[in-house]
Amino acid sequence: MIAEFGHFALLLAFAVAIYQMIVPMIGASKGWLGWMDSARPAALAQFGLTALSFAALTVAFVTSDFSLKLVYENSHTAKPMIYKISGVWGNHEGSMLLWVLILALFGAAAAAIGGNLPPTLRARVLAVQASIGAAFYAFIIFTSNPFLRLQTPPFDGRDLNPLLQDPGLAFHPPFLYLGYVGLSMAFSFAIAALIEGRVDAAWARWVRPWTLAAWLFLTIGIALGSWWAYYELGWGGFWFWDPVENASFMPWLLAAALLHSAIVVEKREALKSWTILLAIMAFGFSMIGTFIVRSGVITSVHSFASDPARGVFILGILAVFTGGGLTLYAARAGEMTAKGVFQPVSREGALVLNNVLLAVSAFVVFVGTMWPLFAELMWDRKLSVGPPFFNKAFTPFMIVLAVALPFGAIMPWKRAVLSRSLRPLRMPLLLTAAAMLLIYAVSTGRSAIAVIGAGLGVWLILGSAADLVHRTGNSGLSRLWRLPRADWGKAVAHAGLGVTFIGVGLLTAWQTEDIRVARIDQPFEVSGYQITLRAVDEVQGPNYVSTMARMDVARHGRTVATLFPEKRVYPVQAMPTTEAAINNGIFRDIYLVIGDAQAGGGWAVRSYVKPFANWIWLGCILMALGGLISLSDRRYRVAAGARRAPVKAVPAE
Repeated sequence: MIAEFGHFALLLAFAVAIYQMIVPMIGASKGWLGWMDSARPAALAQFGLTALSFAALTVAFVTSDFSLKLVYENSHTAKPMIYKISGVWGNHEGSMLLWVLILALFGAAAAAIGGNLPPTLRARVLAVQASIGAAFYAFIIFTSNPFLRLQTPPFDGRDLNPLLQDPGLAFHPPFLYLGYVGLSMAFSFAIAALIEGRVDAAWARWVRPWTLAAWLFLTIGIALGSWWAYYELGWGGFWFWDPVENASFMPWLLAAALLHSAIVVEKREALKSWTILLAIMAFGFSMIGTFIVRSGVITSVHSFASDPARGVFILGILAVFTGGGLTLYAARAGEMTAKGVFQPVSREGALVLNNVLLAVSAFVVFVGTMWPLFAELMWDRKLSVGPPFFNKAFTPFMIVLAVALPFGAIMPWKRAVLSRSLRPLRMPLLLTAAAMLLIYAVSTGRSAIAVIGAGLGVWLILGSAADLVHRTGNSGLSRLWRLPRADWGKAVAHAGLGVTFIGVGLLTAWQTEDIRVARIDQPFEVSGYQITLRAVDEVQGPNYVSTMARMDVARHGRTVATLFPEKRVYPVQAMPTTEAAINNGIFRDIYLVIGDAQAGGGWAVRSYVKPFANWIWLGCILMALGGLISLSDRRYRVAAGARRAPVKAVPAE
């Protein structure tokens, strides 16, 4: 009965979305205030109904209701409770329900806190948001219904994919969807602005918080996915340029570009058309990511195995919204006249460079990700595009971006004198050069990646600090704590990017790998650490059987850690997983993986010493923290109420 209730709530949410899509849009065009205002209760009702539907599906998973086909295929009675809950979105149908729940959440949030928006703009934004919702409600109801019943309920389920039974991946999809779907608000604001034919500083102040929130959640989601891949898959890497990884990375890059572009619109009323285009493309790439994950056209360890018919439906949604948005943009972009004039050497010029680098980087990732599909469709050739392509084609743009960021942050608006802008950065330049020389000295005979990556990271960190000090002017450091939170957030986010650069550069250049057959109580050395395999035992888990090794790690005769790498087998799905054992440290990780027993005795063991690995995710945390600090700035909360345009109410005929 609860499942039927959830299905009925989903149908009602679909109907409300259709109403919200049509009535407020008509009201905005006619000036009928009552019709426009109806968008707000409709958005709240849509979210409430979708939340009830999602809650009903969650109850079915928690109570192991195997009469539901979805629960039968993705759960099991012996599964721990956290994975019963995460199993709700650990599949195609449930994750799409989470997708529309978050979409409705953003619409309800805009309705609840959008009182400062002009009524016509608010009505159009909520109507566009509802149109996206209506399309995906239709997709779920007609192709991916999560509430289908089985005629004969089985005794137990098939269990969740073992790779998804991990805390990191339990939280990864919700954060990722908050980012993916959050970009729909920027899209809705862009389409509403095109319909109204007005983009100004007030519009930029309204759209920036939504874009910042989406970028923040995307950062957390991508970091969680990278962290999960690092310790769960047993490959010892943090980024593999997998198609699904790229699917989330492309909108992240475009969202970052949109954030910086919107600053120019807000401060100087320039780059209006470009900012609108970025808003459309950022959400468009989010839907491309949805297509990649769910169409089955590209295989990935992260993707949902879905039939091509669903992919065609999503492709249709992508064509309607992205194609429709670009068509409207082509028709109305000429009306977005820029007012601000600036010189190439200025903060505006630096932000344009920032945007170009980020947009081209996203295009490079898109080409590398989709090229195998294009090659197969056009020439019937199966090609593989791997890390070598991405590393060579993508990295140069990130190097230029890292070099330019501190300069652009310090430059004044409209016109800058380069020599004067360089003065606050003289000390960071000297310290960066000293750091690069030091790293070069200890990297003799190794890759230049360490010198470049760590040098750029130090430059970004010191440049962010110099920017904060520069903003205090002649008031001294006492004014530092009174700077706007947005300035602090920008500095923390840029410094976080620098920390990630340091982690990537030093880990890539300095890590040590050792693969061997290890025997009980016979120590071996890896990069100055003595590792000894002490025992290998069979351990029974709640829903798996584990081959668990006990390995001692010592340095200079002193025990550093005892680690327990595992190989698990989940009997229900007969699927093995590798559970790496990691001794985390500030400056290095010791990473051990146990393999199969060898015919001649002993066990296959893979050992790594990974310098500065955790700096990668520390940098991501700092970037997200910077976004959160900026989002807490009072100027975001008050938005642009003063620019609210009066609307003359017209009685509905």
